[in-house]
Amino acid sequence: MPAGMAHAKPETSEVQLNGTSELMDLLHIDVETDAVDPKNVLRKQRHWEKQVAAKKSRRKEEKLRRKMNPSVPFLCRQFTKRVMKAITKERLAEARSTGLKLCVDLSMTDCMSDKEISRLAGQLRRLYGSNKKATRPFHLFLTELREDSRLYRECVRMNDGFLNYTMDITDGSCLDLFPPESVVYLTPDAEEALESVDADKVYVLGGLVDESIQKKLSLSRAGELSVRTARLPIDEYMVKKDNVKNFHSKILAVNQVFDILLTFCDTGSWMEALQTWFPPGKGYVVAAGDSPPPPATWTHLVE
Repeated sequence: MPAGMAHAKPETSEVQLNGTSELMDLLHIDVETDAVDPKNVLRKQRHWEKQVAAKKSRRKEEKLRRKMNPSVPFLCRQFTKRVMKAITKERLAEARSTGLKLCVDLSMTDCMSDKEISRLAGQLRRLYGSNKKATRPFHLFLTELREDSRLYRECVRMNDGFLNYTMDITDGSCLDLFPPESVVYLTPDAEEALESVDADKVYVLGGLVDESIQKKLSLSRAGELSVRTARLPIDEYMVKKDNVKNFHSKILAVNQVFDILLTFCDTGSWMEALQTWFPPGKGYVVAAGDSPPPPATWTHLVE
């Protein structure tokens, strides 16, 4: 065998051994690299905890910023919730002697389904909530509400503190409380548009949720009472808007009518009140024009 050939095998074996050794070294390095470093884990844990704490702090600051609205005078922001609650209670109590009067007639609930009863209870809660926030709240009455009725039980179930609401609840009619000539029953089917809100009148809303849309129920009820009727001035300030379903309705929930009345009493503008609170899904918009109808007025008793 040639000499060169004799020496080739050991060199080849040596190269293979060296290659294997280098490969093992690389594998060893990889294993060391992938090994978990306790210090690194602790550092990541602390970093994560700092991020969570920072997010909580930002959320807390944002909540406080929203609560302390810059538009509210500084001194007003100093009042505690307890003080503000006392002020609201005092304002509602004062409304019982000086406020405009509004009744919700609940005599028509017998013809309503349980689902409709539940919806009406929710509307009454929102109505009361709006009155609590009002600068000049109404003196509210719930008439013909019996303690053994489905609506009464639903109001107690759904509305926290319902029994402590600052309003008058009676199972009698509005005519048991006020003379017929002072009552104005608000119904969308009335011919006369409401132009003003007067302190010597009592305004009545029909407490009715009717998904089957039985026509003129509140107008019929006003006829039974033989009292004056009026409607919100929707035709005078609004126009129909084209929509896919070609749907147009002037039927509003009791709390929606109440919000419109509250805003009108604050601003003296039916246009602003309707634009603010009339639901866009009803298919009406405030009429655009250079010469809108003159704003109506409301009359309050001189204190």
